[in-house]
Amino acid sequence: MTMNDLFRIAGEFRPVDTIADVRPYGAGNINRTFLVTCGAPETERFILQRINSHVFPRPDLVMKNIRVFTAHASRKLRAEPLSGNRRWVVPEIVPTLRGEDAFLDDDGGCWRALSFVGHAIAHDILKTPEHAREIGTGLGIFHSLVSDLPCADLSDTLEGFHITPRYLEQFDKALASGRRMDFAGFSHAVRFVETRREFAGVLEKARADGRLSLRPIHGDPKVNNIMLDETSGRAVSMIDLDTVKPGLVQYDIGDCLRSGCNPLGEETEEWELVQFDTAMAREILQGYLGEARRFLTDDDMSFIADSARLIAFELGLRFLTDHIHGNIYFKADFPGRNLHRALVQFRLCESIEEQMGEIADIVRSYA
Repeated sequence: MTMNDLFRIAGEFRPVDTIADVRPYGAGNINRTFLVTCGAPETERFILQRINSHVFPRPDLVMKNIRVFTAHASRKLRAEPLSGNRRWVVPEIVPTLRGEDAFLDDDGGCWRALSFVGHAIAHDILKTPEHAREIGTGLGIFHSLVSDLPCADLSDTLEGFHITPRYLEQFDKALASGRRMDFAGFSHAVRFVETRREFAGVLEKARADGRLSLRPIHGDPKVNNIMLDETSGRAVSMIDLDTVKPGLVQYDIGDCLRSGCNPLGEETEEWELVQFDTAMAREILQGYLGEARRFLTDDDMSFIADSARLIAFELGLRFLTDHIHGNIYFKADFPGRNLHRALVQFRLCESIEEQMGEIADIVRSYA
């Protein structure tokens, strides 16, 4: 895709003669993302994305969910402003010049635009205990804003998302193909999965037993999806709203802990050295539960430690399956990238297992 193509597509959302710059933005594994800067009549920036139709076959439902969420959250913030003069920004859909939520290009690709969260930054890795606490606070604010949004108002845009037993079935089918097995670490990864099969259904069983219930979730609460005010360092927004849908809040809590408590990061070359940082977990949970404890049940609390372990295992399983398939879901810059990512997550899962008692004690201390 040429720069002229990008300017033309951005011109579907703002008059093309006002667009000053279009450049790649962020490091997401799913959608193609660009930052658009407009220079007249006044400077404006917005996020332009091509939605990955392989991952999201119904972009219209993705956009509907975002519109439902933003309308609900904005109304709630107007009625109940956050305490302590905290700034919180809800990203808004930037409609096309025709008033539509998205634009289809000549190849059928779906492009959408969202407002840019200004004066804010994000980091891939937690920097300080204060940063960790704000990450937890940000997720807690998000969950509080949607805690009274009926799940019936949201579509299930990713059927089976975070249902770990289904990912296990997909892995089994991929493994039976016999492809891409001659990579270093592949046998270790397969053995890791085989020894944890029974654990894969822990959250779904709790839901089936009536202990956990569906609520609106973010779906991808990684550290770099929670924006911090560039001056105060306080959480000010959650971005990347494609996966907003009904789910278990444990998916989000577990993913936030998984993402935040690995100091080496998801792309580290030294997967054997990965460790789960319980000190950072304590800070994340302090921030999160300070906002969310009022609507969490005792059962919700009791599955937090399990959720951190499960989501690390699940993501590793997904990376491994995608490696076998030939990297059709997650972007890969070299042939073994997704296998390597799987090994990072499996080592993180193992580290969580080694510290499950301590993590459970941290949760109980905020009960």
